[in-house]
This record gives sequence, structure tokens and C-alpha cells, in this order.
Amino acid sequence: MRRQTLIPSIAALILTAANPWPTRSRAEAFPARPIRLITPQSAGASMDILVRILTPKLGEVLGQTVVVDNRGGAGGVIGVEAGARAAPDGYTLVVGAAASMLIARFTNRNLPYDPLKDFEPVSMIVNADAVMVVNPGVAAKTVQEFIALAKAQPGKLNMASAGVGSSSHLAGVLFTSLTGIKSVHVPYKGGGPVAAAIIAGETQWTIVPAGAVVAQMRAGRLRALGVSTAKRSSLLPDLPTIAEAGVPGYEYNAWNGVFAPKATPRAIVRALHAAFQTALADNDVKRQYAEQGLPPQGSDSPEQFAAFMRADYERIARLVRIAGIKPE
Repeated sequence: MRRQTLIPSIAALILTAANPWPTRSRAEAFPARPIRLITPQSAGASMDILVRILTPKLGEVLGQTVVVDNRGGAGGVIGVEAGARAAPDGYTLVVGAAASMLIARFTNRNLPYDPLKDFEPVSMIVNADAVMVVNPGVAAKTVQEFIALAKAQPGKLNMASAGVGSSSHLAGVLFTSLTGIKSVHVPYKGGGPVAAAIIAGETQWTIVPAGAVVAQMRAGRLRALGVSTAKRSSLLPDLPTIAEAGVPGYEYNAWNGVFAPKATPRAIVRALHAAFQTALADNDVKRQYAEQGLPPQGSDSPEQFAAFMRADYERIARLVRIAGIKPE
């Protein structure tokens, strides 16, 4: 019943959204043509899979086809720049992640967009649970035991990440800064090599999205110690958070969200936000996201997502300073 009453409300928002172009009627219905959703990863990548699960339902809610436009390359920068340069009319959106929207600001000397000034945040899509995992040979079964072991053997337990400035790198930096342990950072080229390195014993620990390693955890090839989020993961409900396991204040999330170009009219942004919330609440979408280990998470409002972005920017800036990361 809730779904039946929500969709007409979205339709009302869409039909009354203001048109940004003065040569057209100010009350022209939006959307009046297909919407392009730029995905700054190649087809088949993790973000692309999430987008393609969502777009059929999103198109149904909006009453228009939503076309996925894959623009991979440069760690997502190419696709995100295309989104920033698009016309601010609501017909081109871009999916951004913490890495491409915020972390890139500190790692790329010539970033061709400003993540806080060139976009209108529309909605979060997922806020991924990350999990701290160790090689099963590490003599620690809890976070507290790991901290004690690392302090007894400073620099001996090496931390793997998906690259300098990656989410896994910064998640690890936050952990070491709060616990005072010393660990050598070993960067790899992506999440797959990270998991392989931990399993092989080349490195001993990492903090990565849970969905990427849950199969290895269940097979006993990795041991999980805690999740990075403030609340326990629905994917791993019996695993404590890192904060409750002995590191107060620890919280790290890797999120994806959708953005419109700056100056997109607020009425259109709000209509799009409402449509995304309805699509993300669909039971079939939730089921498929759960199969990927990433339960959907929308936003209360575009303003709430924008506030989250600003807070996350400040958090990442602090971690970048701690890590000593310099733009290249």
C-alpha cells in the first residue's frame, strides 16, 4: 500500500519540476525523454552491476528509459568529469564513489572537477560494509588480540590495500592511527590481488568491502575480526563492529551515490531523489543487491546526502594528512 501511494507522489513532483531552459515551458513535464546514467567503470565491474540492477525499476518509476553509459578509466575520473560537464537539465546523471568523488581530490594534482562544487548530490545508493580480515595463520581471533600482537611485533604484520589513497588504504590508516600500532603498507592493484595476497600470507591484514571477501571468509581462507561500520552488518550479523570490539570511534564506509551537474533545478533534483528511493526500496532490487553483499541505502533527502558528503570529505582529508599522501 505504501508503494502505491508513494509512486503517484513522485509523479506529481516530476510533472511539476521546473524546466531550466527559458525557451521551453516552465511547467514542462520531467522527464520527457530517456535519462543517461554515466557509470565511471567498465561493463561488468562492481558499480556497473549495481547500476544495472537498479535502472529497470528506476525507469519504471520515472516512466522513461534509463540508459547506462559506461565511461571507465583513470580510476573513475573520466566518467565523473563527463557528468560534471553535462547540461544541468536532469537528463544526464553520474554515479560516483568515495574514491572518484572525494579521495581523488587529494591524490590527483590536476583533477578536472571539484567534487563539492560541480555537482548536485541526489541520493546515496549503497554504503558498503567493510570488514577487517587476517590470514588464518595470524594468532589473533579478535580485534583486541590483533592489536596486542601488532604492538608486540611492531612492523611485522603488513597491511594490504588496493592502492595508495584507496578506501582500503584509508580504512587501514584510520585503524592504525586510533590503535597506535605500526604496520607496513603494501599497495596492490585492486581488491582481487589484495584478497589473494592475504590468503597467500604475503601480507597479514586488510579492511575491504565485505561483499568482496565473504566467500573466502566462509571457506576459511580468511578470518574476519570486525566490521568497519557503526552498526553491525546485515551480511555478517554475528561479527562485532571494530568500535565495539575495542577501538572506540572507529567507523569507515565505502559508498556509491548518484549526482546531477551543478545548477540542476532543485525541483528536478528532488524528483530524481524520490524516484531513486522508490527504486531502492523495491523488494527485487533489495534481493539482488543482497546477493552482491551490498544492501541498498538511500538518503532522507538530497540535502542529507550533501551533508554526508561534506562530512566525509573532512574525514578523508584528515586521513590523507595522517597517511602523508601527496597528489600526483
